[in-house]
Amino acid sequence: MREAVFEYIEGYYNRRRLHSTLGYLSPDDYEARLNS
Repeated sequence: MREAVFEYIEGYYNRRRLHSTLGYLSPDDYEARLNS
């Protein structure tokens, strides 16, 4: 069950899409900037 939920979320959520609340960065880019 846990794996199915993970696959659904990863398949549904586009980590490359730009988000206005993140300053028009993708979630991956935003996270990389936070960790640098």
